[in-house]
Amino acid sequence: MKTDGPVILNTDDHGVATLTLNRPERRNAFDVEMIDRWHERLSSALADPEVRVIVVTGSGKAFCAGGDLDEVIKFRTQDSLARKNFLWEHVHKIAFALERADKPVIAAVNGAASGAGCDMALMCDLRIMARSAVFSESYIRLGLIAGDAGTYFLPRLIGVARALELFWTGREVRSDEAERIGMVNRVVDDADLLPATYELARQIASQSPQAVRFFKRAVYQSQTLPLATHLDMVSSHMAVLEDTAEHRAALDALIARVRGA
Repeated sequence: MKTDGPVILNTDDHGVATLTLNRPERRNAFDVEMIDRWHERLSSALADPEVRVIVVTGSGKAFCAGGDLDEVIKFRTQDSLARKNFLWEHVHKIAFALERADKPVIAAVNGAASGAGCDMALMCDLRIMARSAVFSESYIRLGLIAGDAGTYFLPRLIGVARALELFWTGREVRSDEAERIGMVNRVVDDADLLPATYELARQIASQSPQAVRFFKRAVYQSQTLPLATHLDMVSSHMAVLEDTAEHRAALDALIARVRGA
């Protein structure tokens, strides 16, 4: 449990870890320290064998306002190579960590998620959105492109044409539209956001952890594999899972129920 600093990490008794972006006075906008702490806390949760599911949310009224304006202003004093290396050495390591993460990651979008904050939510596996929250791919307003992984994740969620519209206009996407076009799994009333998110997280955490991880691998890897390779992979996953204690206990219970009926 790490309860101080710009990113807070807490883990409950169900194996659900919560990463809270904690700069409410700056609408949880990222500076260098926050990015590095975010990666550090995320790595800690992923390495902890007691953690089965990770929830990401923001403190205060915003999820994340993107890059801190003071940091953006500092970029003016740097050359293009330094600015590129900043993204590679700090921001991009979060995208890589989430891509490699075997554990489910759920974004509880409690308020505005703009620019890099929007993309941070997109990097998660699932998104639960408060009714008053909004998304915005706001880079175009500053004559920029998404410097993290927005152009990778958003088209995969909502399709190329819809993604390009949001990138080119920078307009806000409110919760009803976000649910309709597939940016989020569900929308709930603001007061129900965390209860609904934790209900889902704990339901997933109660399942076989190895089966959950293998499902995540199979789904993401299927997007870049031919069918024959995918089927070869999942047959191996299935064979391994059939040796786990969770499968054997579940199968024994099913047999007992069927034969006892």
